[in-house]
Amino acid sequence: MESEVDLDRALDVATELAAWASQTIRGARTTAVRQKASPADIVTDTDEAVERHVRSVLGAAFPTHGIVGEEYGTTEGAGSAPSWVVDPVDGTSNFAHGIGWCSFSLGLAAPDGTPLLGVVADPWRGETFTAVRGGGARLNGVPVHAADHTTLTGHLFLTEWAAHAHWPGLDALLAELSARHCTVRVMGSTALSLVQVAAGRATAAAIGEFHHVDGLPALLIAQEAGAVALPVLPAYDEPLLLTAPGAAEEAAGLWREAGVGARRPG
Repeated sequence: MESEVDLDRALDVATELAAWASQTIRGARTTAVRQKASPADIVTDTDEAVERHVRSVLGAAFPTHGIVGEEYGTTEGAGSAPSWVVDPVDGTSNFAHGIGWCSFSLGLAAPDGTPLLGVVADPWRGETFTAVRGGGARLNGVPVHAADHTTLTGHLFLTEWAAHAHWPGLDALLAELSARHCTVRVMGSTALSLVQVAAGRATAAAIGEFHHVDGLPALLIAQEAGAVALPVLPAYDEPLLLTAPGAAEEAAGLWREAGVGARRPG
C-alpha cells in the first residue's frame, strides 16, 4: 500500500492543512459550544469549520481516499485506497474554556489500519510534529527522539481521562506511579500527550481508550521517534501505553500490575 501512495505529497498537503488549522484555532475569538453525547462531550463551530475545510482539501487532492473525522464520521474511499483520520480540535473542552492546550491531528492509514503518515500541530506553541512510516519523527522539521531515561522515577507520565471519567485500572496505575515518585499530568489532549513522549519530554503516556482520529497520527510519530507502544497497534477503544525504550520494561510491569494489560488480547 505504501508503494501506491505518494507520501511526500501527502505530507506536504497535511502539513499545509496543519498550518491553516493552527492559525484558525488560534484566531478564534468566540465559538459556539454544543453538547454531543454528554455534558463532557462537546463540539464548537471551530471544530466543525476546521474539519469541513480539511475534508474539502483532501477530497480535491486525493479523491479516491477515505476520510474518518471526529465531527462528520466516515466517507468511504475507493477500493483499497487508504483513509485519512482527522480530529480538528483535539482537546475541545480546553479550547472552549480558553485553555491553550489543544491540537490539530491528521493522519493517513492503510486499509488494514497501519499508520502511514501522522501530523499533530500545537497552535499555541507553534509546534508541528510529523512522521512518515519508516522515516523518523520531526518537530518543526528537526528530528526528535524519545527520552533516554531508564526509569519512570523522577520523570513525567501523561494520561487522559476517558472523557470525564477514570478508566479501568487507572487508579491502581496512578498509585503505583506515585509510589515511585513519578509525576503524573492530565493535560486534556490525547494527541498532544502522546507526542510529548516522541519529543522526549514525557517518559511515558497512557490512554484507556484508543481512538484512531486523535490517537493514530500521534502513535506513529511516537513510534518513529523510538518510543515503545503496548500494544503496537491498538484496536478501537483498547488501552495504549507509550514509553521511552529504556523505561519500557518497568512501565509494562506497572501496566500489568494495575490490571490494564489484562484487557489486551493475547
